[in-house]
Amino acid sequence: MSDAPEQNPFATPLIPIKLSLDDTIQFNCHKGIACFNKCCQQIDLTLAPYDIVRLKNRLGLGTREFLAQYTVPFALDGQEMPGIKMRTKDETTVCPLLIEEGCSVYEDRPTACRYYALGQMAMRKMGSATDEELYFVVKEDHCLGHQEPRKLTVGEYRKEQGVEDYDAINRGWRQVILKKRSSGPTVGKPSTRSYQLFFMASYDMDTFLKFILSEGFSEVYDLDEATFELLKNDEAERVKFGARFLKQVLFGELTIPVKQNAIEKRVEKRRTEITARQANEKTSDFDARYDGSAEDGNI
Repeated sequence: MSDAPEQNPFATPLIPIKLSLDDTIQFNCHKGIACFNKCCQQIDLTLAPYDIVRLKNRLGLGTREFLAQYTVPFALDGQEMPGIKMRTKDETTVCPLLIEEGCSVYEDRPTACRYYALGQMAMRKMGSATDEELYFVVKEDHCLGHQEPRKLTVGEYRKEQGVEDYDAINRGWRQVILKKRSSGPTVGKPSTRSYQLFFMASYDMDTFLKFILSEGFSEVYDLDEATFELLKNDEAERVKFGARFLKQVLFGELTIPVKQNAIEKRVEKRRTEITARQANEKTSDFDARYDGSAEDGNI
């Protein structure tokens, strides 16, 4: 498929003029502007993996606690690929992290908040090995920032808003989504297990760490101690590794070393475990049926 887009999700109107990093925009948002915080009162905010890491750490929560308290699930595509959105206050459209003074987690705000009032799109042309990133101006009726007399390039705005690191860390994950959308029906609908792995390696970094440190993982993947330590202590690196893991298990891109005959050994071990469990279940069933039968004179 050619030119398959992957949009950084905004439920807002995009002006259909493609911008590069060197193109100029006119925009400024500040506390003195009349519409300040209006955008935070009308959110439809999709979260990327590093957004979740920054927010849950800022709030002092574990991943699962944060997901349960502050997010809602949704489908990223027609095949129910798992996505995560910010939960709103009660039955309103207001961000739960908005206070009277503004954003209560401003230094750790999500990628989409940092980009506003820009939209971002990634495209991969047929035969190309790399993605092309394009930008668009987002104009909503309530936003007065576009009338402010300040001009700067898209690149300058991205740097000012601190979005460059977020994009670098989330890029591999966005490539997974782009590849899934670009492939369309040719890859078929992923299995339930694939979606479970996608959710874990995308959004639940605490559980993903336990998975990486598990015996089953080390039996298959050949990582050195330095890499394990890095993944243990650096959540940004864990997010990037999660994208590599998903590319490998979903699309067969071999970027993580696998031990020789590891898959075959793992399958054989699993088969042995299943056989042993089935035998144990049969023994338990026999014991339950015939325990005490000799005293009852039944055998």
